[in-house]
Amino acid sequence: MIVASRRLRDLLTRRLTGSNYPGLSISLRLTGSSAQEEASGVALGEAPDHSYESLRVTSAQKHVLHVQLNRPNKRNAMNKVFWREMVECFNKISRDADCRAVVISGAGKMFTAGIDLMDMASDILQPKGDDVARISWYLRDIITRYQETFNVIERCPKPVIAAVHGGCIGGGVDLVTACDIRYCAQDAFFQVKEVDVGLAADVGTLQRLPKVIGNQSRVFPDKEVMLDAALALAAEISSKSPVAVQSTKVNLLYSRDHSVAESLNYV
Repeated sequence: MIVASRRLRDLLTRRLTGSNYPGLSISLRLTGSSAQEEASGVALGEAPDHSYESLRVTSAQKHVLHVQLNRPNKRNAMNKVFWREMVECFNKISRDADCRAVVISGAGKMFTAGIDLMDMASDILQPKGDDVARISWYLRDIITRYQETFNVIERCPKPVIAAVHGGCIGGGVDLVTACDIRYCAQDAFFQVKEVDVGLAADVGTLQRLPKVIGNQSRVFPDKEVMLDAALALAAEISSKSPVAVQSTKVNLLYSRDHSVAESLNYV
């Protein structure tokens, strides 16, 4: 159905190009994600106040921000800078009155390879401390800060859509389970790999994954179609009242972890 819809759109575009309806022709040509990137600088330029090493944030369209994991040469592995920048990024998005929806994707051939062990080995595999108690206290502080990297996504009042292609490994699963909606291309695969390096998944997967499996997820034939769909959904969400949408997200998250009576009282 999706492929047929795209073919119909392309056919209509060809028929209307050069016709007596130039405005409609332009509108049709700008519906895809590649066309969106050719729109005005305001619509698709780098988002103001978002300058990062590991992320790229653009204004995908009015009221929609596109956050890309942007270390394609490293398969978007999560280095020390990433864990800090995600917190900064989503704290800004939470306060941004102009943003109403967010799409997260990965640049390059895959979503993310997970933790960058080469960059973070000293913190995780060689922790500081003179004895077991001090090492444990040091690790607890680090893990708590890493948990915050994905907690900020969940706490962000704006709906967040994960758009996954290729591998989503280790920390990538922690990330997407903190999002509200998950779309993926057919080549996507998911792996919880922490146990293979002697760790328990400790920044969200074990807590969130059982509650989101089979929930708010869709599969698409490839990355381009998936991003088109994710951005279209974000646009639809952003067209609604931001007060209604954001209060809905807050109450859904509360209801997930509380009884019906408590949730009714909270709302």
